[in-house]
Amino acid sequence: MDPRLSCLACLDHEPPALFEAALWIAAEHDPTLSPEAALRALHALQQQVDAGLPNLPPRELAQPLLRRLSELDFHEDEDNPPAPRAALLHQVLQRRRGQPLSLALIALELARRLGIPLQGVNFPGHFLLRVPGADHLLDPCGGRRLYTRDCRELLLRQFGPHIDLNAGHLLACDARAMLQRLSRNLRQLHLQAQNALAALKDAERVLQLGPQTLADHLARADLYHQLDCPQAERFDLQRALLLCDDAAQRLQLGERLRRLHASPALH
Repeated sequence: MDPRLSCLACLDHEPPALFEAALWIAAEHDPTLSPEAALRALHALQQQVDAGLPNLPPRELAQPLLRRLSELDFHEDEDNPPAPRAALLHQVLQRRRGQPLSLALIALELARRLGIPLQGVNFPGHFLLRVPGADHLLDPCGGRRLYTRDCRELLLRQFGPHIDLNAGHLLACDARAMLQRLSRNLRQLHLQAQNALAALKDAERVLQLGPQTLADHLARADLYHQLDCPQAERFDLQRALLLCDDAAQRLQLGERLRRLHASPALH
């Protein structure tokens, strides 16, 4: 079955099969990947994790779960520059290194299987987790608790003083939002690895999975520009222009479109 269609089909389950959907995203980039084999590997990991958890009520096991994963050598990937393997879920399972979101996807699936309440939080720059109703968040990279002050400090480290913490940063997110963020991560990682065709797959998936933003259309337009596809680039620039509220940026987009119209089409 086509990996993209399989990914989208996983989202139609109730509840959505988030982990399997993320594996199908990886399968788009690695045709040798067997999601069934990766699921078997996760089952073996589940047994290891379960054996090391304390005898506590499920609601109190989220942080011990994350700490147990850390004990089993699951840590944030420190490659510099970061590589796509930090976001391709089967490679994160194999290497036990990944971006915060990738580690969170593993933790969320284990929590689901073990009956531990846990949610994803689409925090800017560093994906986080939370137990529903708790007064703190959890870092998927080791399980550290983060209260409001810690979240402000994390935001400051990620973006500097130009962004203020707001309630929207702390809300739980659904499966589509997590897969869209995973796709954006992969788009950027493949772009940094100078693999424009792989990045284009991710850019297309971003636009399929959730609300289409100005930045997402511009990112795909830039990829089409690299790949000498002016008609496709023109479509995304036109969509970006419709979504743009900034007068100066609208002028820049208009000028870019005029240059495209003035150039002979290659396709």
